[in-house]
Amino acid sequence: MLLEGKRLVITGVLTDGSIAWHTARVAQEQGAEVVLTGFGRGIRLTQRSAGRLPRPAEVIELDINDESHMDALVAHLREQWGAVDGALHAIAFAPDDALGGNFLTAPAESASTAFLTSAFSYKTLAAGLQPLMSEAGGGSLVTLDFDNSQAWPSYDWMGVAKSALQSVTRYLARDLGPDNIRVNAISAGPLGTVAAKSIPGFMQYNDVWAARAPLGWDTADPGPVANMACVLFSDLATMVTGEVIHVDGGVHAIAAGFGEDGAVH
Repeated sequence: MLLEGKRLVITGVLTDGSIAWHTARVAQEQGAEVVLTGFGRGIRLTQRSAGRLPRPAEVIELDINDESHMDALVAHLREQWGAVDGALHAIAFAPDDALGGNFLTAPAESASTAFLTSAFSYKTLAAGLQPLMSEAGGGSLVTLDFDNSQAWPSYDWMGVAKSALQSVTRYLARDLGPDNIRVNAISAGPLGTVAAKSIPGFMQYNDVWAARAPLGWDTADPGPVANMACVLFSDLATMVTGEVIHVDGGVHAIAAGFGEDGAVH
């Protein structure tokens, strides 16, 4: 199996419709051991979702912005596994006033919160797990991104944070490479997850993908993104780092699409 013997931390699991949950599912099916993290009141949902995996997984609380939580996670993993082979960073948040067309009016505090939780947190996770991944002889970190080479409606300061996340990916790849730790990002097409639905107007992107994705795109299927994450965790990707890999049906490569009426979109 692709991930036989791998020990993986999967953050950001909420429901069994999330990319993170499906990544944990595929990882288990490919032989990995997984630990999930959840946060705050949502941790009960995480625990229920953990029970729906092929093998029930342990859930550890992690507020990525709380240093004591990160320290406790590392201590627990050191005692339980001794080393870690990889982790999925599936953590993002922006306040309501930083989304939905509020780009010009968003206060600095809200933009800062979006950056801290959605981009800087990748560094927090990576730095915390670095000693455990070094104990494993190296490993793989993967984060979830959304293509920000263009400005999208409603995405606003989350879009800026995601652009920062891509840059964080490259700098982590630079600094962790000597420890044989690979660091990559997956830029996914829109999916009907709880996180996506919290962004005003986010699902209007369905029309863009319907017109422009040469391979098509199913907003109800996180499986292709989860599959790519597991490829990046595997030893098949040992020389891949600092990459932003698109799993979006090809939309990022296509300038315009055509509707049923023949009009360019």
